[in-house]
Amino acid sequence: QVQLVESGGGPVQAGGSLTLSCVTSGLLFYDHPMGWLRQAPGKEREGVSCISATRSETIYYAEAVKGRFTVTRDNAKNTLYLYMANLKPEDTGMYYCAALNPVRLCSIPAMEEKIVYWGQGTQVTVSS
Repeated sequence: QVQLVESGGGPVQAGGSLTLSCVTSGLLFYDHPMGWLRQAPGKEREGVSCISATRSETIYYAEAVKGRFTVTRDNAKNTLYLYMANLKPEDTGMYYCAALNPVRLCSIPAMEEKIVYWGQGTQVTVSS
């Protein structure tokens, strides 16, 4: 059974930082490009970051988070991370970890159509 379990969300003040973790099991983690997505209240879900499989040669970020968020993966621990710095109220939302189809390339646009496994999400709330 494949599981993706996010943690690390919570309330934080604007300007603060958080690190999200996504521990996976039941899949060949190193084979999958991995992504983070988020959904703010009343808004559509959007891609935040994507990191390619194995050696993490390719990393993409949404424009809104470039320079503030950093995605990494530890293939030995089957874990994906998202370090979020200088958080803004507009970063508030449910953050989801996702595993992409191993034969698909990482991308922010159209990420959702490439996803094969989802986590349950972790809430991030940034107050001003």
